[in-house]
Amino acid sequence: MLIPLTIAAVVGYLLGAVPFGWLVARAHGINIFEHGSKSPGATNVKRVLGKKAGNAVFALDAIKGALAAGWPLLVARWAASKAANVRDVSGWTVYTANVKVLTPDLVIPVAVTGLLCAVLGHSFSCFTHFKGGKGVATSAGGFVVLMPVVTLIALAVWLATFYGSRYVSLASIFAAIAMPVAAFFLKQHTLVVILAAVIGAFVIFLHRANIKRLFNGTENRFVKKSATAESQSSVQSS
Repeated sequence: MLIPLTIAAVVGYLLGAVPFGWLVARAHGINIFEHGSKSPGATNVKRVLGKKAGNAVFALDAIKGALAAGWPLLVARWAASKAANVRDVSGWTVYTANVKVLTPDLVIPVAVTGLLCAVLGHSFSCFTHFKGGKGVATSAGGFVVLMPVVTLIALAVWLATFYGSRYVSLASIFAAIAMPVAAFFLKQHTLVVILAAVIGAFVIFLHRANIKRLFNGTENRFVKKSATAESQSSVQSS
C-alpha cells in the first residue's frame, strides 16, 4: 500500500509543480512573478498577457490535476486485460488483475493522494522557489476526473457568482465551498468528499488577502475596460 501512495505523491507533486504560468510568461519575454498580482496562475497571466495566454495556462494547469488523479484509473483499466474479477469503485469500473498492479481498494486512495499533491505542487513549486498559484485550475482538472457531475455543479456556482459580482476571487471561494457540499449530497466516495473539503479549505486559505479586501470593499472587479481591452483587476484569484 505504501509504495503506490508514495508514487502517487511524488508523481502528483512533480506534475503540479510544472510552472506553466511562468513558462508561458517567459515565452513572452517576462517574469510573471514581477507583474500584476505576481502569481503564475491563469488569472494573472490573462490579466498581464491576454485571454489566449491565460486560457492556455488554465487548460495546462487543469491537465496537471487530471493526470495526477487519472493515472490510477487508467492503470486499473489497463489491468482489465488480465482481469479475474470486475468491481465498481465510486462509479468507476476497475479490475482485480492476476498481476498485482493496483488493487481496487487502492485506486481511489492513490488518485486522491495524487491530486492533493498536485495542488500542493502547483502552489509550492520546487521549480519556482516554492511559489505558485492558488490551485483552482489544477483542482478542477482532477475533480473532473474523479466526480464530473459535482465539478459541473461547482462550475455553475463559479459562473453564477462571477457574472453576478465580477469578482473572480469570490467565485473561486464559493465554488470551493460548493464542491465538498455537492460531493457529500451526491454520495461520492468518502475519501473524495474529504479531499474536496481539504482542497476547498486550502483554496479559501490562499484567498485570505482577497477576503480581507472583499470585506473592506477594496477588491477590484474583473471588468472590461473597452471592447478591445482585456478584462483586468488589481489582485484577483489565480
